[in-house]
Amino acid sequence: MFDAIAARYDLLNHLLSAGIDRRWRKLAIRSLHLTGRETVLDVCTGTADLAIAAVDGANGSHGARRVLGVDFAREMLRIAADKLRRGRLENRVRLARGDATRIPAPASVFDAVTVAFGIRNVEDTAAACREMCRVLKPGGRLAVLEFAIPSMPLIRRVYLWYFDQVLPRIGRLVSRHNAAYGYLPASVGAFSTPDEFVKILRQSGFTEIAAVPLTLGIVFLYTGRKG
Repeated sequence: MFDAIAARYDLLNHLLSAGIDRRWRKLAIRSLHLTGRETVLDVCTGTADLAIAAVDGANGSHGARRVLGVDFAREMLRIAADKLRRGRLENRVRLARGDATRIPAPASVFDAVTVAFGIRNVEDTAAACREMCRVLKPGGRLAVLEFAIPSMPLIRRVYLWYFDQVLPRIGRLVSRHNAAYGYLPASVGAFSTPDEFVKILRQSGFTEIAAVPLTLGIVFLYTGRKG
């Protein structure tokens, strides 16, 4: 499914979020407090938008020294590789095809790990979180962006109407894939609540965990450290 929508994935992300997705990524990178010396792992990297944001830095902060982007979808990685070539970033961002529950890296090698809107697509969320903790150095930072169902009643109603009625139609029209943008709202509804996901992170070995709502609670930024 993700291979099938890869060519229009970036366009739809920016269109369906009215461009706010760029700001969410910058906030995630800023939360890592990068100094320019770090090696970062971006899990479920997709077309590498967050990996690129990590080397670019955010709000005047330093970018990471190196980023490894890992994803299971071959076509997503092909699009990502094209973007890296155009931006002349191949020496700073490397890509690898791999499973988030079996990250192709040794233990305790990364200074930070990021995920943007991909953790809900992993079948075994807890296994992926344990893997992210495994590959982090002690004290290493985590930043995860993921959709959530807003708790405010009016915002919740509008959000669910948009997600159930508008988003799938636009997604099908632009991507020409019938299932993918019906899957998106279904996957958000099936994913853990913020409290449940914080519990998973804690049980996976993370400490200093925070769950920060963004844009009226339609997205959460989860941060933590490897204990």
